[in-house]
Amino acid sequence: MSVLHLKGRVLVKSGGFSTQLAKHVGDKIDGDPLWGSRFDKENPEAVVQTHLDFLEAGADIIVTNTYQSSVEGFIKYLNLTREESIDLMRKSVKLAMQAKNKYIERLKKCNQYKEAGLPLIMGSIGPYGAMLHDGSEYDGSYTEKVSKQQIQEWHRTRIDAVVTEGVNGLAVETIPCLMEAEAITEMLLKDYPDVKFWISFQCKDELHLAHGENFANAAKTIWELIIEANAIDRLYGIGVNCVNPKFVSTLFQSFHKFVHYKQTPPLIVYSNRGEIYDAIKGEWTGRDKCVPLVSYVPEWIQLNAKIIGGCCRVYPEDILTIRKCIDNIGNNN
Repeated sequence: MSVLHLKGRVLVKSGGFSTQLAKHVGDKIDGDPLWGSRFDKENPEAVVQTHLDFLEAGADIIVTNTYQSSVEGFIKYLNLTREESIDLMRKSVKLAMQAKNKYIERLKKCNQYKEAGLPLIMGSIGPYGAMLHDGSEYDGSYTEKVSKQQIQEWHRTRIDAVVTEGVNGLAVETIPCLMEAEAITEMLLKDYPDVKFWISFQCKDELHLAHGENFANAAKTIWELIIEANAIDRLYGIGVNCVNPKFVSTLFQSFHKFVHYKQTPPLIVYSNRGEIYDAIKGEWTGRDKCVPLVSYVPEWIQLNAKIIGGCCRVYPEDILTIRKCIDNIGNNN
């Protein structure tokens, strides 16, 4: 059984990795074809520090900087060989482990290390479309051009790399379409019997995935695959990320209404701040209109969210407020 199932409480995931990484590298990361992944090679110290920033803000879970890692991307934009590309994916896990070890040593020196098994390191498995760098990761349109088998084989390279380095599980995240979620889930259930994971969808509104499928139906489909495989103890949860926080409660409520099993999966949410990315201007807009992320947390917990964190534009200080809110709710209980 995983740490999550044993503890039975809400855990805090880190925030937007590249959002915080940009503060350390002094470069504009949004719009880069490799996003933050290039810095595993070009500035590994900044990658470690970014993980530490979130750990010190109270995150129980950090996620490797592999969301946009791919052999194709590293060959094209970093001039690496296939073997070097795979090694760089493995290095990303090692950098997260360095941060974890540094954090634990600091806690031990202060006699504050109490939670054996935490923090968790999850291997980021972003969507196939992120590699294409054509915007299709935001609508899932690439699934009309590639087969389920092609999707699986493409993901296998990165999954093998991060699993080899000993992550606690896989964060299959920002998935815009049901076909890709099914492809990865089926592959993990069949070919990776010892690997734990979560599945997190990207949604465009209160009811639909980015590609257009109904979220409740998609989440139910994945949950049924896991039940049929007798793999409930391998699932960290099903949920959403890289989504406007104002959509989350309605999405979760729609799933609860749709699922009639005695047991429902733990839910996961790590939304963005609520800002809108203007691709033409290359900048985020609407920050002054955003409701503080922490204000949504109590309702998400009531809806069975067991992992709560942040995605784009969510900083360590935001994670700290989420940490304090969750701890306060726990104390009240």
